[in-house]
Amino acid sequence: MRKQNTFDQVGKNHLILLGQYVPVVDRVHGKNHPEFHEVKALTEDILRKAGAAGKERPQLDKEFARLREVTRNYTVPEDVCESYEAVYTMLSELDKGYHT
Repeated sequence: MRKQNTFDQVGKNHLILLGQYVPVVDRVHGKNHPEFHEVKALTEDILRKAGAAGKERPQLDKEFARLREVTRNYTVPEDVCESYEAVYTMLSELDKGYHT
């Protein structure tokens, strides 16, 4: 039960913002950071699965494992804006909340 509560708490704070930020960051930084296109696709999968799960715990192990790989454990590139950094921070916190 604790895992669901932690993920739910973090998710309430981040899922809506990720839905807003990720498309913008992808449009702005995708040319110089093509890996972000995959981050966008994985984030969309997380948002879709979290929404479809309702009160159940979504199965997101695969998505978070791939995000850690693609982002090098959410390492923020030096040449990006604060929104890019915010996306990685939110994804990292969701990942931790999911696995807590």
